[in-house]
Amino acid sequence: MYRKTPFAENEHYHIYSRGVEKRKIFLNTKDYNRFVALLYIMNQTDPFRMDNFMRENKNNLTNIFNEERNKPLVSILGYCLMPNHFHLILYERTENGISKFMGKLLTAYSMYFNTKYERSGPLLTRPFRSEHISSESQYMYIFSYIHLNPLSIIDKTWKEDGVKNKNMAKDFLENYQFSSFQDFLEKDRPEKIILDFSLIPEYIKNMELGFKTYEQLFQENINAKQQS
Repeated sequence: MYRKTPFAENEHYHIYSRGVEKRKIFLNTKDYNRFVALLYIMNQTDPFRMDNFMRENKNNLTNIFNEERNKPLVSILGYCLMPNHFHLILYERTENGISKFMGKLLTAYSMYFNTKYERSGPLLTRPFRSEHISSESQYMYIFSYIHLNPLSIIDKTWKEDGVKNKNMAKDFLENYQFSSFQDFLEKDRPEKIILDFSLIPEYIKNMELGFKTYEQLFQENINAKQQS
């Protein structure tokens, strides 16, 4: 589908999409884990048959991050999965890399979901949304935005009213498995192989990217918007 702003090689993008009619697209931990596994294994030029892998591994995803891949289509710099939507920060490595990767990712997950829950038809809104990231302020905001996003699960009004219980928020985010926040905290887990830290801007990597920093960056952006 035609995009007003085509993807360009060597550029960064915020990619996001949600379930049709705002429906939940992750109903349990297995669904989240399947999507995270697909983030890794579908990011390659070669096709990959998940059904064959699952059959050979007795429906166990544990070994997926040990699978060898061909040339990656994109670099993934960050991600966050929510009950009815997801956010990705992607770098276009090759021509049409993002479009090819998203096509593989969303097709594979939709087929899994529709088969498991005996449904048919589109699962996610089309086309997926994209935003070009071109400035330092955008980079700093988008990393904070996606990694703080899960707070909406425990406090639906935190974006408007601010974080009320900061200790609870910090603990929740640091233990939320379905985002890349744990990898920025340098926790040792297999999923960290999904990210390409070599392409994350140096000023982002050099910051102390904990909850306090993210909250400050998010609030500074909100204040700037209100003053503009």
